[in-house]
Amino acid sequence: MAAPHDGPWLDDAAGRLVRPYTVSNGRTRPSSQLDLLSLVMATGSTPLGYLGPEHSTALGLCEEPTSVAEIAAQLKLPAAVTKVILSDLLDSGALTQKAPDFYHNPTDRSLLEAVLDGLRRQL
Repeated sequence: MAAPHDGPWLDDAAGRLVRPYTVSNGRTRPSSQLDLLSLVMATGSTPLGYLGPEHSTALGLCEEPTSVAEIAAQLKLPAAVTKVILSDLLDSGALTQKAPDFYHNPTDRSLLEAVLDGLRRQL
C-alpha cells in the first residue's frame, strides 16, 4: 500500500496511479519558457480557476525561490510535466520566475580549458 503522505496517487505495487500526461491534461509543452535551473517563487496571489492537486503541491513548494528541477523531484513527476504545471501557475499570476544568472556558452574555449586543467590536476 502507499505511504501515508502519498495519498491515492501512488501505490507500492502499481507505482503512480495517475499517469503524468493526465496531470497536465495531455499537454507536453509549457506556455512559459522554463529551464531546469529557473527559479520560481510564489507571489501570494490566489490562482484563478481550478488547479489540480499537483498545482497546489507545487505552489506550496515555492514559498522561497526553488528550481524547476527541485520541484520536479519533490513532485516525483517528469520535468516536462512539471514545467507545464509551473507554467499554468505562472500564467495565473501565482508564481514568478527568474532565469539562472550564470549561463555560459558551453563551447566557450576558456571554460573548456579550465575544466580540462581541473581534470588534469585531479588525475
